[in-house]
Amino acid sequence: MNAPELGLPMAVPADGLPARVRIHEVGARDGLQNEKAIVPPVVKAEFIRRLAGTGLTTIEATSFVHPRWVPQLADAEELFPAVAELPVELPVLVPNERGLDRALALGARRVAVFASATESFAQANLNRTVGEALAMFEPVVARAKEAGVHVRGYLSMCFGDPWEGPVPVPQVVEVCRALLDMGCDELSLGDTIGVATPGHVGALLTALTGTGVPVDTLGVHFHDTYGQALSNTLTALRHGVTTVDASAGGLGGCPYAKSATGNLATEDLVWMLRGLGIDTGVDLGRLVATSVWMAAHLGRPSPSRTVRALAHQDSAADSQADTQAGSHADSHKEH
Repeated sequence: MNAPELGLPMAVPADGLPARVRIHEVGARDGLQNEKAIVPPVVKAEFIRRLAGTGLTTIEATSFVHPRWVPQLADAEELFPAVAELPVELPVLVPNERGLDRALALGARRVAVFASATESFAQANLNRTVGEALAMFEPVVARAKEAGVHVRGYLSMCFGDPWEGPVPVPQVVEVCRALLDMGCDELSLGDTIGVATPGHVGALLTALTGTGVPVDTLGVHFHDTYGQALSNTLTALRHGVTTVDASAGGLGGCPYAKSATGNLATEDLVWMLRGLGIDTGVDLGRLVATSVWMAAHLGRPSPSRTVRALAHQDSAADSQADTQAGSHADSHKEH
């Protein structure tokens, strides 16, 4: 095996893993919606353009939720047209029929609804019971499908809930089945507060596929609260999952679950997948540069370990190059 390039891990494939993984990038929506300061739409649009330039093929753009609930995304009507021509998929969240109307009016071709596996979080996030929320989504999904639009179903609190504790696997399976039965094309299984562990992830995926849910309709969305996001992702890959949600630079959390920390960083995910010989189509160097750029706009360093490591490596290389250049200059002066 050849030694790794600077800034890239050695690729050592493992048995039982997919050849390719599709990364569902959520940084521009899930990441930025949690910022205390409003990020200008021109910065968001440039962020999405830079993400598209890294090779990511699915970049969640925004949410057509009422501005009162998520003021950081009040610019959806301005932002979406600014990036709509990019050659990537640009899913948007729609909480209800009004949100769907707004998204369809701008030409959105991929939408997502967001449900909860627990009653407590359904009340906190949607001010409804789980059943009432599902009933609200039925006409949204039906109308989206009639319009030929792809529908993703987000399911929060699949593993643990800050009010209810561990969530029983059969309870999660029941809500997953309801979302698929109403017409969702794919599901994203969310570990909203980051409490999942590999055994729990495997148990849920086994239960879902055991009821006839095709594994290619499932994606995973892990938070790294307890440092388990990558191990949980690897478990999901071993169960056949090939869609993984991640956020550039590790941005984001959940505004309605105060114990939630950031999403799995896209760079950390790409580093692991690259080391396993799994194709993502993503240029890690460009991705790191994009997250460093965004971190500068936000006024703080990226929480991604890979971003920090590679950015430090680049800085060290630049410093060494400057030192060598200075030495050469001094050498010429002496002669």
